[in-house]
Amino acid sequence: MSVIDDLVAAGRQLAALGLSPGSSGNLSVRVGDTIVMTPTGSDLASLHAQQLSVLDFEGNLLCGPKASKEYPFHRAMYRRSVETRAIVHLHSTYAVGVSCLEPWSAMSAIPPVTPYFVMRVGQTPLIPYAAPGDSSQAEVIENLGFPFGAVLLQNHGSITSGLTMVAAVDAAIELEEACKLLLLLGTKPARFLTPREALALASAYSSPWTAADDDAAAPQREDRHG
Repeated sequence: MSVIDDLVAAGRQLAALGLSPGSSGNLSVRVGDTIVMTPTGSDLASLHAQQLSVLDFEGNLLCGPKASKEYPFHRAMYRRSVETRAIVHLHSTYAVGVSCLEPWSAMSAIPPVTPYFVMRVGQTPLIPYAAPGDSSQAEVIENLGFPFGAVLLQNHGSITSGLTMVAAVDAAIELEEACKLLLLLGTKPARFLTPREALALASAYSSPWTAADDDAAAPQREDRHG
C-alpha cells in the first residue's frame, strides 16, 4: 500500500468517524520534494488517488486539481521537521470548540488530561486567529521556538502530523477525544497529570512536552477588534 493509498484511506476513515463534516478538512503526504494533498473543496470520503493535488515547496501546482488554500499550514509543519511525512487538518467539533477557549498554557491549549494525549499528541499550542488561507498563521507555526507535532488554530480546528499517515490520523483522533473530555468537564474541578507525570510519559514515548511556565515562546495574540 503506497502513501497515496494511505491518504485516501485516511480520508474515508476520518469522514466515517464524523470528524470531517461536509467538505471541510484536508490531508497531505510528503513525497520527496513534493506535497501531495487533497484538492480544494474535496469530500474526504470520496478521495481518489488519481485526483489529488501535487505541489512543490514553493506552493506551485505541479499537477492535479487546484489544491486547498490551506496548503501553507502543511508546508509549515513539514518545514519544522524533515521526518514529518503526513499532515491531517480537521474542523472536528470538539477541537474547534476548545480552539475558541483561552489556552491552558503558552505551550499547549490543552492540559495533560490523559496519558494518551501526552503520549500520542503532546503539547498543542494555540495559533492566534487569522482568516482561512491567511499565510500569517503558517509563519507562526513554522517559527515557534519549542517542539510540537500538533496545533489548534483559534476558532478554526486542528492540525496533527506524523511519520506516517496512520500516526497523524491517530493523533487527530486522540486530540479530538482530549478536547471532548475538556468540554465535558467544563468548569468542574478536575485532576490533570502533574508536570512530573507528563514529562515522564513524554520522555518514555518521545512526544513533545515541556514545562508550562515559560510564556516567552507563546504566539502573541493580536486584538483584531480594534
